[in-house]
Amino acid sequence: MEREKVTLTGAPETLLATLYGRALDSRAPRSVLHDEAAARAVERIDYDFRRTGMTATTAAGVALRGRQLDGWTREFLDSHPEATVLHLACGLDTRAQRLAAGPGVRWVDLDHPEVVALRERLLPPPEGDYRLVGASVTDEGWLESVPADRPTVAVFEGLSMYLRKEDGRRLIERITARFPSGQLLFDCYGAIGIRLQKLVPAIRNAGATLHWGIDDPRELETWHDGLVLLDALRSVDMAGLDLLPPVGRLQMRVLARLPRLRDVGRILRYRF
Repeated sequence: MEREKVTLTGAPETLLATLYGRALDSRAPRSVLHDEAAARAVERIDYDFRRTGMTATTAAGVALRGRQLDGWTREFLDSHPEATVLHLACGLDTRAQRLAAGPGVRWVDLDHPEVVALRERLLPPPEGDYRLVGASVTDEGWLESVPADRPTVAVFEGLSMYLRKEDGRRLIERITARFPSGQLLFDCYGAIGIRLQKLVPAIRNAGATLHWGIDDPRELETWHDGLVLLDALRSVDMAGLDLLPPVGRLQMRVLARLPRLRDVGRILRYRF
């Protein structure tokens, strides 16, 4: 089997850590996502995945975060069977394949052109109304190509912290201004997470830099009239933490009791 040589660096390289986490989870005795496609993709990539520093605990955490965002996306599509999904910074995530959205859903996966080229070689496209777009989320042009005729859910996992605050605000303003209604679903770090970023092997080894930390999720409500925070779920409070290895469960219990660290990561849901 010919293996794909990967030359990604910086923030794009960190997508390989997320992919590897889902692959490790798929092999766990109590898998969260059962993402066999991620495991197959890892087998085809020529890359030293030891650089990610991924462990059984962090892999389960990646899978739990993905499951939470999958669940919220599925809820939105159940209520809006004719909708648009903007899956931003999609990397090598198989969310479109996992959710298998109905025929009335328009799905747009977006990432940097070099990531899109790799994705096209590794992952088969899902069925239905599907588009794969090569662009940066901060580019102005790509959003104008998406029809603004349906309720829209924007999902961005592992993205917000790599943006500068002004770019994150501009992205949210553009999405909420363009579409008639919808939701924003994304994870974030608090300021303490940004300060501790070099403790994360995947970030440190890729030479990536985190910029934007969100300590007050309600601040974002002021960025668009009608933007309402629905959920601000701490990582230490996610459903399914009992699926972590014993050491991981202990770590999360300790973090949950430390005021400065329990808000290190959140998963946010907004309505507009």
